[in-house]
Amino acid sequence: MMRARQALLNPLIDENPVTLHILGICSAVAISNSLYSALVMSVALTSVLVFSNVVISMIRRHLPSSVRIIVQMTIIASGVIVVDELLRAFAPEIAQTLSVFVGLIITNCIVLGRAEAFATQHGVALSFLDAIGNGLGFSLILISVAIIRELLGTGSLLDVGIFKPVSEGGWFEPNAFFMLPPSAFFIIGGIIWAVRSWKKEQVESPEFEPISVAELESD
Repeated sequence: MMRARQALLNPLIDENPVTLHILGICSAVAISNSLYSALVMSVALTSVLVFSNVVISMIRRHLPSSVRIIVQMTIIASGVIVVDELLRAFAPEIAQTLSVFVGLIITNCIVLGRAEAFATQHGVALSFLDAIGNGLGFSLILISVAIIRELLGTGSLLDVGIFKPVSEGGWFEPNAFFMLPPSAFFIIGGIIWAVRSWKKEQVESPEFEPISVAELESD
């Protein structure tokens, strides 16, 4: 029970794939200027993650090490194709917007990383929970970035006005910078700083010790 709880909840904050491992930020940078796009991408990646983890866990004892990565990539690619086709069928407009980025889920480090590090070593139930947890952890960051960018960039969320712009007699002045990809780097950096300020154990140890002036002079 404890392992199941850890597999599901740890990726939300303590072992978040974005804030701790700095994985999967390409999607956050590229499509997080829209909350709707972020929601769709979150569902797409989580679906592929669940599918790949479950299938790879089911066949893990029958995977020769020589072709393990190739088989994993094939399974992930199959899941991405199914998700992409479903989007094309039921949400053609968003599918056209996200087509390239949905395809890039195949190379997303979170999906392949969980398949290799977790699904190949654990049973189906734990692998399923791990996939859900990491999908939610990724989604939490992606959606948070999208809310900040869309709200400060346009004053609205999901096409619903939140702040009344100056052009309509309000106080809010839309900031076009937040609609540009570089803004996502600053927001993600701020989120990582906030999490690591709270969770001190996530701060990496320095790779070197600074040398003082006194030590230099003594040499």
